[in-house]
Amino acid sequence: MPPEDLRRDVLEAGRRAGLAAVGVAPVEVFESSRRILRERKAQGYHGGMQFTYRNPERSTDPARIVPGATSLVVGALNYSRPAEPGSGLGRPMARVARYASGDVYGELRSALGAVVRVLMEAGHRAVVVADDNALVDREAAYRAGLGYYGKNSNLLLAESGSWFVLGTVVTDAVLPPAAEQVPDGCGPCRRCLDGCPTGAIVAPGVVDARRCLAWLLQATGDFPAEFRAALGDRLYGCDDCQEVCPPNRRLPEAADPGEEASVDVLELLATGDEELMERHGRWYIPERAPRYLRRNALVVLGNTAEGTDPEVVGTLRRYQRHTDPMLVRHATWAAQRLGLGPDGATAPATGDRRHTGDDPASSS
Repeated sequence: MPPEDLRRDVLEAGRRAGLAAVGVAPVEVFESSRRILRERKAQGYHGGMQFTYRNPERSTDPARIVPGATSLVVGALNYSRPAEPGSGLGRPMARVARYASGDVYGELRSALGAVVRVLMEAGHRAVVVADDNALVDREAAYRAGLGYYGKNSNLLLAESGSWFVLGTVVTDAVLPPAAEQVPDGCGPCRRCLDGCPTGAIVAPGVVDARRCLAWLLQATGDFPAEFRAALGDRLYGCDDCQEVCPPNRRLPEAADPGEEASVDVLELLATGDEELMERHGRWYIPERAPRYLRRNALVVLGNTAEGTDPEVVGTLRRYQRHTDPMLVRHATWAAQRLGLGPDGATAPATGDRRHTGDDPASSS
């Protein structure tokens, strides 16, 4: 089959499978991404994150995935459809980032699988790489002409914003590039920089993971005391820099901020390990340890609950007697934040829970 015809069939297969955008790029080393990964890691901006930082030589060289590979087929799957929010019925509820409210990466891999089938039927090797530390997917998408880098470091599709997950098929098929790279579309806008609750976007396109709530919710150890108040009601992920982005806000199919998925905090804190992992095992839970979900939930409880609620008080007291010292520290912080004294009585509040700046009630 002529390369142009195979490219056409591949792109059509991706679109039929539900990809909002699909493009082709040649296999070559991502030199600019490799340099940036090294620089950001040297500056400490990775915040201990591994993923593509773990081995930049590997994650910027798609030829290591499929020896003899010549082309990348990159797809974007939209996830902006509204998620069903939990009612809460007056109970403390925690937000979950939109991409994590469903198995969006499973849908992406399935769609890319349609591309793989076309390539394999034509006699070529093809491998799906999605949400994987083997490849910097944003750079692959940029080179395939899907979009441009926003100032929040996300890839934005032209006229469509960033409510997308990205994945790649690495193949030894020779496919002509399908599009030119998309020029910058941010212009002078800096809403994502100004809208980040912790100032994690330290310069256009530069994110300090040590301040990024989305990363801190996935990091090991105690949640940094100075960012606990800013965490608000977030249990997993943070969409703030995308919520304020003009292309994301003007799309008619984009969900309203209030329509993100939510989790009952008290119920989570009362649920056993096995059931928690059954419910939320798709997420990046540090060390695959449910204690980190509970850590996050305790901070949310301190930010959103009422210290006069008997169930809240009972939950915090139970966790203050927990065998896990990390959970004891976070429960104590939450209790202090809700104005609870050591004997269960209401004590003077340690700070306004609506405050989103430095946290005045640190206990660790």
